[in-house]
Order: sequence, then C-alpha cells, then structure tokens
Amino acid sequence: MKTRNFLLPVATAGILAITLSACGGGGGGTTSGSDAASQGLDGRGPITYVQGKDNSNVVRPLIDKWNAAHPNEKVTFKEQTDQADQQHDDLVQHFQAKDPGYDVASVDVVWTAEFAAKGWLQPLKDKMALDTSAMLKPTVEAASYKGTLYAAPESSDGGILYYRKDLVPTPPKTWAEMMSMCSIAKTNNIGCYSGQFKKYEGLTVNASEAINSAGGSVLDQDGKPSLNTPEAKAGLENLTKAYAAGEIPKEAITFQEEESRQAFQDGKLLFLRNWPYVYNLATTEGSSKVKDVLGMTALPGTDGPGASSLGGHSAAVSVYSKNKATALDFLKFLTTEETQKFFATQGSLAPVIGTLYDDKELVAKLPYLPVLKTSIENAVPRPVTPFYPAVTKAIQENAYAAIKGEKTVDAALSDMQKSIESASAGQ
Repeated sequence: MKTRNFLLPVATAGILAITLSACGGGGGGTTSGSDAASQGLDGRGPITYVQGKDNSNVVRPLIDKWNAAHPNEKVTFKEQTDQADQQHDDLVQHFQAKDPGYDVASVDVVWTAEFAAKGWLQPLKDKMALDTSAMLKPTVEAASYKGTLYAAPESSDGGILYYRKDLVPTPPKTWAEMMSMCSIAKTNNIGCYSGQFKKYEGLTVNASEAINSAGGSVLDQDGKPSLNTPEAKAGLENLTKAYAAGEIPKEAITFQEEESRQAFQDGKLLFLRNWPYVYNLATTEGSSKVKDVLGMTALPGTDGPGASSLGGHSAAVSVYSKNKATALDFLKFLTTEETQKFFATQGSLAPVIGTLYDDKELVAKLPYLPVLKTSIENAVPRPVTPFYPAVTKAIQENAYAAIKGEKTVDAALSDMQKSIESASAGQ
C-alpha cells in the first residue's frame, strides 16, 4: 500500500490467511495459555510492541514520548509488514512458540476471538482490568470474547455513504430510498451505487452489512450461523437485485476499495460505500471531479441508518509476556484522550472515545467524524468466531455467486450456512 497520512481501508487491513501458519520452529517454554495468564502480572520492565507498518508515523512519536517518561520500562517497536495476512501469520507463529518477546500486539478486530479462544491473549480483568466506560460500545464488544475483554480498543472504523451533493440535495436514509434515486444517475449517464464486490475480504464486509442492515445476522449470539432467515435473504437480495437491474454497475464485481473510490472520484457514480480514508483523497487530489460536491452520510438501512461492519484495531497483551504490569500501563497510555487525539490528527485514525467525535477542533480537521460516529454506533463486528478464516471464505464465495447470478439467493445462503457449520464442526 502507498504511504499516506490517512486511515487504511479496513477490508485491506482485515484480510486473513485462510490457512493458519504452522508453528514456528523451536523456542518457547512449556507453560500452557491458562497457566501463563496467571504469571507476570506484577512484572515491570522493557516490553516490545508489535504492529503493522507505521505508514502515518503515529507509533514512533508515541513510543518516544512513553520512553522519555519511563526510562526503566522502555518500549521497543517491532514493525511488521503492511500486509495483514503476513501480520496475522507472524503473530500466530510467535504465540504458538510461546514467545515472551511479543508483549503487546496490535490485533485486527476480527482476530480477537481466534487468538482469545486459543489462550494467547491476557484477559483484561481483575488485576489487569481496563476502564472502557468512555469508549464507544461496539469497539469494546469487538475487543471482547465470550463476555471478557481481551484487548484495548485502539482505533476504530466504519463505513460511510458518499454521495454527489450537486445531484442529491438530501441524502437517502434507507436502502429503498437510495434505490429510488437511481433514476438521477441514469439521467446523468452515470452508475448509481457501488461498494466493494470483488471476491475478497471487502465482499465479506459488504455482504455482512447488507444482511445486518436488513435485520439479519451471519452468526447468532451463540456463534452459530443464522442465514436461513427472511431478514438475511432480504439483505442479500438487495445486492443481487441491484446488480441484476444495473443499479450496481457490472464492473463493480471487480471493485476493491481503490477501484470503487476511483470510479466515484472520476464522476462515474452517484453513491459510494467506502471507508473514511476516501474523504482526504476525494477532496484533495487534483483529478477528483467530486471535491466540491462531496456529501457524506450514514449507510442506509431498512428504516434508518444501516449496520456498518466495524473496523479497527485493538492492542492485546500476550499471556507469555513477563512484564504485564508495564504492558497494561502501555495499553492505558494508548487509550488516553490525548493519545486518541494524536491518532486522529496525525493518522486520521477513528478514535474509540465517544466524546472526541463532538470535539470542535477535531471536527474542523476531520469533518466526517459526526457521520462516522453514527456509523460506528450502529456498527456490527464482522462475524465473531475462532474460525473466522473459514467463515469469511464461505461468505465471499457464496455472496459473489449470488450477486453474479450463478446461484439463487436461497441456495447461496444455504451453502453459506452449511460451509460455516462444517468449519466450526471440523475444528
């Protein structure tokens, strides 16, 4: 990815390796995850923080600040690649090897359940408790597994509906209302709506949003698939019918974040579902045809705001860390209001503290914050499951086939249900 001072697309940042890497050779002790969780709780000293490539230069200044104030508990930054699947596999290898050198790790919101279920993350309770009262509820839920907090929400993200203010003075509040405005697109000889519909993680995001926004759910509260419902069918049908009717342009089946952004910026779309990073580019790039007419609103649902797929990252303490007291203090440092403001202004990272979305100074710099707050408050995490790689594969393959018309919606949802059931039963 290019180095830019804005929020990276979460679907790109959320791609997972479908097959977990094998255990890294050698190293590690013999302590099990459950035993390790009770050790090192009072440990203080140097720690290592592991995160993907620091494209926006937000990590290094923060660590310098921490180290200046904590000369005996310095943090070393272990920078991973900018490829999320490689970041994921690197963490898996070191956790499997019980490496005590990966004290604190940045984890994508869709990795939390997998890592927690394997016993690799320190539960943030009792002596390791973290105050989350000021944080947006969905960010806390995404950092939890089976009712226990396993990571500190660090940055968030949510989908936004971009639209042409010159053609649509009042933005749509519902999916039906948006579809009724497609006549405006036809009159102007442009496409009506696009998200990200290529067969990749972005399609999991878009399909999940469609299902959740129609009142359905990919998984129920017990983590079991719940796709054979009228609501799930209505949600996926919204996409399939729009594609069949040409309201979603045919080329959108090849779109990831950047292709869809470019189409919108080139004036070829009336509506675009994408992430907040688009705002910066659409309003500053010289070639953008929408810089002066860019509108933003919440994703449309059935009778009001839809349910965005929640993005973002959290910071987790490894159960194998020997200096967990220092690690916990570092988590608290990452989630202070001051640090969260820095994340927002320096890296365009969405804060996890609710009051910052109403901060006049921040909103002046990042005008999308009020819309993004609505998006995050109504957001639903992508399926929370230890078997996420298999679940996302099932969603992508079947949603893609349904949108292209290669499967009926009923067949696609039935096959999705069976694949997810098989994945959870076979592990």
